[in-house]
Amino acid sequence: MKNLLLTTIILASSLLGLQPRAQEIIRQAPCSLPTILEQADSIKKHLADLGFIVVKEASMQMESQYEMPVIVPLNEGSWYQFVFIGDVTSKLYEVRMYDWNEKQVVYQKKMWGDVDGNVISYSYIPQFSEYHMIKPVQVNKKKKNLCGYVMLLKKVK
Repeated sequence: MKNLLLTTIILASSLLGLQPRAQEIIRQAPCSLPTILEQADSIKKHLADLGFIVVKEASMQMESQYEMPVIVPLNEGSWYQFVFIGDVTSKLYEVRMYDWNEKQVVYQKKMWGDVDGNVISYSYIPQFSEYHMIKPVQVNKKKKNLCGYVMLLKKVK
């Protein structure tokens, strides 16, 4: 009986000792480009004048041609404005948004050379209070690592 108890304690201790090393934490690294930060500040000021407040915002490192999922809780009937700002040298920018049931509810695409080509902005009023997934992507032929900026604003006035 003592051997079984001792074996159980040793086994549990070794498993507990391995667990923290087995878990790797992936953290999104922020990035900052002065041009993107200036655009973000200008857009925030303009939307604040229209009665929107910032709910969430973040700069993020992105890899060309790969989506960067952003999950946000949205409340039924509230008016939201989502903004994605990409690297000005990218040739393509896309944002897709999905509801909790993985139904695509928004799709926006811009190309380099479009007016405000590196900015995608859209309004959305959810029909249900639930999490939504927003997937911005940008394509750049000369750079692999890119900077992106996302903002979620909510109408309050």
